[in-house]
Amino acid sequence: MPHDPNIEYIPTVVIGAGQAGLATGYHLARRGQQFVILDGRDRIGDAWRSRWDSLRLFTPARYDALPGKRFPAPTRTFPTKDEFADYLENYARHFELPVRTKARVRRLSRPNGRFRIDTDTGSLEASNVVVAMSNYQEPWIPPFADQLDPDIRQIHSRDYRNPAQLRAGPVLIVGAGNSGAEIARELAPAHQVWLSGRDVGQLPFRIAKPLNQVILVRLVLRFLFHRVLTVRTPLGRRARPKLTSQAGPLIRVRRSDLEALGVTCVPKVAGVDGEQPLLTDGRVLEVNNVIWCTGYHPGFSWIDLPVHGEREPQHHSGVVPSQPGLYFTGLHFLHALSSAMIHGADRDAERIVGEIARG
Repeated sequence: MPHDPNIEYIPTVVIGAGQAGLATGYHLARRGQQFVILDGRDRIGDAWRSRWDSLRLFTPARYDALPGKRFPAPTRTFPTKDEFADYLENYARHFELPVRTKARVRRLSRPNGRFRIDTDTGSLEASNVVVAMSNYQEPWIPPFADQLDPDIRQIHSRDYRNPAQLRAGPVLIVGAGNSGAEIARELAPAHQVWLSGRDVGQLPFRIAKPLNQVILVRLVLRFLFHRVLTVRTPLGRRARPKLTSQAGPLIRVRRSDLEALGVTCVPKVAGVDGEQPLLTDGRVLEVNNVIWCTGYHPGFSWIDLPVHGEREPQHHSGVVPSQPGLYFTGLHFLHALSSAMIHGADRDAERIVGEIARG
């Protein structure tokens, strides 16, 4: 029974209706658990719909399914972000998962032993809470960005949609990971583009070729990322600090591709000189646009519980020992390097739901 009869009680509340949250809902439903999934957006999948227009998944469709429902596309094609968003929406409908949209969680606390979840649409109490969200919630932009010329158009990659948002003239993309490289490739035909940042390396093969897709998924994603690089292996434990603090290798776009398009790769941005970006090698770039592909804050300040760490919440493979009944899924390297990926969502969700069922 709830401590406050005016507050709705649901045994398990899942926060987030992305792939991690829906996979968790699938396994909760299979075990006959009573639960609800909360999502702050208007529609399931909107977190994907709001990303840049040309974005495609890095894995072919045959490997982009959540448990119980295949992805409805030719197996070797790479789905668009809107196709995947629609898949998530149809997935929830197909399994009749109890998702409440427009229910952004503003505070998670534990005032009386049970969890209290305060949302835009009211409050709930729960014995279990699964925070099914990535650590990429709030954009991070360096403080010196405010010193740039006010006429420079500045956009974080979260808010970038297409080239029409930019002013005519040169573009500086800060951050040379996958997002920065893909956006640079899109902008290069119409703009002078500088790509700033550390060379993160690249896969040694092209993922569009059918044989290479097999190598990518079976060897890299399903074996190396899913089985080898986990918190249970010595190699995974040694690699985890580095892998959670810096960008991974380029997957679809190579630096040679960018150079062939006229993109100039330059060192990191160190600050501002004369209201223009200053590089670590002392060069000052005259630009009309800056796109910040500089990553995110974890964005969990709304969790009013003593679980906050330096880069991520404190947990053991998604289980929070200090707060029995609180769990995480969807975090980068939660249990394995695959945890924040589509194919890793199922295993983590099934394991967390097993913990809940054991109570």
